[in-house]
Amino acid sequence: MLRPTACKRIEQVQDPVIPIIGAWIRDNPGTLSLAQGVVSYSPPDVVAETLGSIDPSDPAICRYGPAAGQDALLEIITDKLLKENDIDCVGRQVFCTAGSNMAFLTVLLAIANVGDEVLLVRPYYFNHQMAIELAGCHCKYADSTPDFQLDIDAIANGLTDRVRAVVTVSPNNPSGAVYPREALSEVNRLCGERGIYHIHDEAYEYFTFDDREHFSPASLPESLEHTVSLFSISKSFAMAGWRFGYAVVPEHLTAAVQKVQDTNLISVSGVTQQIASAVIPLGQAWCKQRIAALSTARDMVLAARDHLSGGATICQPQGAFYALLTLPARRHDLDVVQQLIERFKVAVLPGSTFGINSGCVLRVSFGGLPLERLEAALARLTAGIREL
Repeated sequence: MLRPTACKRIEQVQDPVIPIIGAWIRDNPGTLSLAQGVVSYSPPDVVAETLGSIDPSDPAICRYGPAAGQDALLEIITDKLLKENDIDCVGRQVFCTAGSNMAFLTVLLAIANVGDEVLLVRPYYFNHQMAIELAGCHCKYADSTPDFQLDIDAIANGLTDRVRAVVTVSPNNPSGAVYPREALSEVNRLCGERGIYHIHDEAYEYFTFDDREHFSPASLPESLEHTVSLFSISKSFAMAGWRFGYAVVPEHLTAAVQKVQDTNLISVSGVTQQIASAVIPLGQAWCKQRIAALSTARDMVLAARDHLSGGATICQPQGAFYALLTLPARRHDLDVVQQLIERFKVAVLPGSTFGINSGCVLRVSFGGLPLERLEAALARLTAGIREL
């Protein structure tokens, strides 16, 4: 009897690394994780308060809602965008989605045809690369500079007639780089001139260090027709499990995005939208109080450099809560990750899943553990690196 086979296009998409690492962690109890990108602090108290006041028979909760989101929530987001990001939503439309990853895939399906290309800056966020391939599109790549900043010439040289969008992520996952206003403005100008979209992922907008400033290219006066911005409450408000994000798109994409949204999701859970309505107004001020502790966590990661040997290096993050650890070893990074989990009970992610194919590079996430457990995890990591 013939067995049906998976779609060849799907088979070519890289395996999702988080479930793989998660299985190894479960098989090795006691492992401390520096792998997944989460924060160690708790969601705002207003989450529990809002949940307690929700009426399950409220039509806004128990029935289908508008594809873009509830009117009251859209007003809250629009106000936030203007006050915190200097993004005027006149001529733009906000769409609430089940997380920022869904926002990216929704926008991608709205702007690109099968066989089109999307340019990613390497190292890239792996879910972006996977989404592009799932949509039947092709990835083009532009390398960043040695300090993980945007290389405008590399981006310009990567633009073919089939490229539909350039994707940037700042603060960056996985490098922790923060792109300055000048560089993002140049990318945005380049996209405008070429008649393609600039998709900017701002999931880590509040996570910056050393007086680095976050910049939203959709605030630029000439950005209206070609700029898409993606946001999330997963990291900043410690609400990854609630699955809420939103996309800000040019108004001319409204009909196309609505088709994708209505087919794939219809609308975000009414409960989640009520929670988001209560959380988002807390804004940057609430988050900055919690994020301040991450500066100490970053210092601990950088101090771990003194305990490494043999030429291993750790880059200095400017934002987010990630650092890239480069090893002189020629071993495959996924093998090193597995050995670190099984022998030293500490987990990180392989750089190859982010498109880093030169050398052995590991991504260290320092946001998910309280400081005392982070100290223990770093001790295990450095011991493992020295031995391996």
